Amino acid sequence: MKQGILLSILLAAAPVFAAKEDAKYAKHMDEAAGVLTEIMNAKDQAIPEELLDKAHCIGIVPNLKRAGFIVGAKFGKGLVSCRTTDGAWSAPSVIRIEGGSIGLQIGAGETDVVFVVMNQKGEEQLMKDKFTVGADISGMAGPVGRSATAQTDAAMRAEIVSYSRSRGLFAGISLDGATMRPDTDDNEDLYGSGARQSEILHGKFAPPTAAKMLMATLNRYSVRKSG
Repeated sequence: MKQGILLSILLAAAPVFAAKEDAKYAKHMDEAAGVLTEIMNAKDQAIPEELLDKAHCIGIVPNLKRAGFIVGAKFGKGLVSCRTTDGAWSAPSVIRIEGGSIGLQIGAGETDVVFVVMNQKGEEQLMKDKFTVGADISGMAGPVGRSATAQTDAAMRAEIVSYSRSRGLFAGISLDGATMRPDTDDNEDLYGSGARQSEILHGKFAPPTAAKMLMATLNRYSVRKSG
């Protein structure tokens, strides 16, 4: 009898727990969607559409933090999505970013970071357990502005281009020295035990409900054009 009552309580609590987990991830994913939307609505100060159209992957890290009392300590949690074989965006994988020279450029406090992976070599690095920009993959500060320029053409030949937004200022930055790795715990919460970043980014999992706004935003601003 007691076991039956306990089982009933656990079953009743499960939907509540799941709803709280969904809300936690939805908040972070909605923040990422908001970052990309605000940047792309910045008229002539947006990420060039040519880059997004040709991107293999896009990463968004809202509120990257710099701890002023620890020299060089930067850390944040973000989301990355890659194009699948049919050109659609994969479900987002949760990543962690740490370290790098970015702190010297953004100062203390928080900043939003967006990075665009431009080719297959850069995408392959994302499938690993850990990689460092500047060592395992080359990066450059991304060009700003909607129109194609010589700088935009150069960025299309880079492996990863990156941007920051802090205190309303948006600019290309270098992520040299920054280390990225999958957040295994969060990804398993979202997609199930054993879910690997490579599987998520290759389209093996459907996007969770929490990612609805983020997926819509990626499709709005970075639809691959034919030809």
